[in-house]
Amino acid sequence: MNDLTVARELAHAALASLERSRQRIDDLNVYPVPDGDTGTNMTMTARAVVEQLERTNSDERTALLKEIARAALMGARGNSGVILSQIVRGALEPLAADAHVDATTLARCFRSASDSAYRAVRKPVEGTMLSVIRELAEEAEQTASSSNAELLRAVVRRGEEAVARTPEQLAVLREAGVVDAGGAGVLELVRGLAAAVSGEPLPEAPPQRAELNVEAIHQELSRYRYCTTFLIEGDELDAGTIESELEQLGDSLLVVGDSDALKVHVHTDEPGRALAVGTARGVIDGVEIANMHEQTVQREERLLAAPSDTSAVVAVVAGDGNRALFESLGAVKIVEGGQTMNPSTAELVEAVAETGALEVILLPNNANVILSAQQAAELAPEPVTVVPTESIQAGLAAMVSFLPERSAADNAAEMRQVLEGVVTGEVAVASRDVDLNGLSVRKGAWLGIASGEPVAAGDGFDEVAGEVTDALLAEPRMVLTLLTGADAPDLDALLERIRERHPGLELDVQAGGQPHYPLLLSAE
Repeated sequence: MNDLTVARELAHAALASLERSRQRIDDLNVYPVPDGDTGTNMTMTARAVVEQLERTNSDERTALLKEIARAALMGARGNSGVILSQIVRGALEPLAADAHVDATTLARCFRSASDSAYRAVRKPVEGTMLSVIRELAEEAEQTASSSNAELLRAVVRRGEEAVARTPEQLAVLREAGVVDAGGAGVLELVRGLAAAVSGEPLPEAPPQRAELNVEAIHQELSRYRYCTTFLIEGDELDAGTIESELEQLGDSLLVVGDSDALKVHVHTDEPGRALAVGTARGVIDGVEIANMHEQTVQREERLLAAPSDTSAVVAVVAGDGNRALFESLGAVKIVEGGQTMNPSTAELVEAVAETGALEVILLPNNANVILSAQQAAELAPEPVTVVPTESIQAGLAAMVSFLPERSAADNAAEMRQVLEGVVTGEVAVASRDVDLNGLSVRKGAWLGIASGEPVAAGDGFDEVAGEVTDALLAEPRMVLTLLTGADAPDLDALLERIRERHPGLELDVQAGGQPHYPLLLSAE
């Protein structure tokens, strides 16, 4: 494999490991002062690298390494993200000189990463992500005679020990009864790299919601209100001079980068003045100003609000009306997506984490999303049960039986039983000429599908939709649900036909708003 392919695989693996623990790391954050959400900031920084690797076509190593380092710098969020960008920058430096990456090279990468991180912080503190990356470097140097996979496995074991020791090194962590959030984030990134290099699946993640004591939940507000991060781009930028001006405005100051681009992080009550320092030197970009006092209150509320329900539902849904229907039936998290817009595994993992539930049921509601949902279930730290619904209609039918106080397994069993008695159909406009099951379908004509099979095609909506309903109601049914799409045709004639042919049938018509399908149907 070429360098770009390898870089993409490693970056994706590291990000996946970090993303599944993002919420847990956010909740750990108690040092040095409330500074946004450490897990989220580190995840966004790592994601910036992944996104750049997906965009680039560079196959020359030096150029590729520069792109990665710049992406980490440009995408750095918060104190932890800026330090992480320097860990990335340092780790890449030895790779430019060594064509073959063996364990000795990896050891140099870890040492360079540690040195770069320490240089970035004016007053390094032990018990933070700095001491964790330093211990990782020490372990890598001690195992440099092994294989790459063995070295990384040893580094992960040492990282687990280093993170566990952070409360011994830092009083505020010891009093709060937690480990350092930034160190935990670094460990998850390396855990992902180790799994990718060894070809092994990610091991089970630590519990998503640790039991935190009062000191960990009730944090003291920062002396300053705003966490301010921005990028300065210009010519011959002097980091020392800019640092001297900014240190008059606040604390937790970081100024990193090179003479062409500097990333600034500072806690201050005057973010405008901090930005003015940047605009006086060059062009600023990527401005992030977060109210740390507000974030502290939100985190406290989140941690104190222990989930009372046993299970929650995450559903993939397209259309505002359909979204409202799922939410009214108890879905706590909706992921936008469906036909032609399939959400990623990472989006599903993030949605699962955001429920805060003990157990989660995932409804993909589209055949093309089921595989991603199953992968998300494997990656998510919470127990996740996938009910493989292949359509929005099926998902809604399943939701009717959902009870949040019931376990995910019991809910899923009930949902599957409901789905056995549901048949679904769609009416859409054909996008091309095609022959399907003996039907000659012309582009622009109406196409009717029942139970996954084409049953009608023609120029008249009423006739095609009528044949779909006839197929769905061939066996006695109690309820027929119709979800109208974003471009919904008039249903009066269709509804009259249904009432005439099935006088005892209950009709439920809802404005779903889904794209691509003017009408979705389900019969129970």
